[in-house]
Amino acid sequence: MVAGVVFTVSAPSGAGKTSLVRALLSEDAGVELSVSHTTRARRQGEVDGRDYHFVDEAQFRRMIDAGDFIEHAAVFGHLYGTSHGAVHQKLEAGRDVILEIDWQGARQVKRAFPEAVAVFILPPSREALEQRLLERGQDSAETVNARMAGAIREIEHYVESDYLIVNQEFDAALRELRAVVVAQRVCFARQSRRHAGLIRNLLRTG
Repeated sequence: MVAGVVFTVSAPSGAGKTSLVRALLSEDAGVELSVSHTTRARRQGEVDGRDYHFVDEAQFRRMIDAGDFIEHAAVFGHLYGTSHGAVHQKLEAGRDVILEIDWQGARQVKRAFPEAVAVFILPPSREALEQRLLERGQDSAETVNARMAGAIREIEHYVESDYLIVNQEFDAALRELRAVVVAQRVCFARQSRRHAGLIRNLLRTG
């Protein structure tokens, strides 16, 4: 069986990354989300094991020391990481895996999986990004300002991605994200491995 594809989806906070990924997952049964570990507090409506694996800092650092993470990073004062075991299990079952992570994590994933596909989501404008952060209503003004500054730093790393999607109109951005996934499934390297028997049969002589 051909192993699945690793996709990293990165974006500044407020660009709509999570909404796009969730919409893709609801439409495509062949893609699974890798659930990250984090030390941040659980927000209202979030479920442990579905949105994140919520752990304390001591446990997270024990996992770092044990080499449990493909990637890990500090973001806005909290730790986030992706475990080796969960990703490898999905890939070996032939499933495609999406890692919803920041640029630091995407860079580390590329080192672990050179064939990983990096997607970056951009907001349509700086003003739209700030408005989306304000409309969340979850954070203080100080936190919003910090997130805005962090968003600009995140955007600086868009050049490290393989695909760039501007989330101006949600349905259009979702179609583009879906197209990236489909294109990777039918790329030459994967298809030639998947259909090696068919190709040999088609090219046989006599």
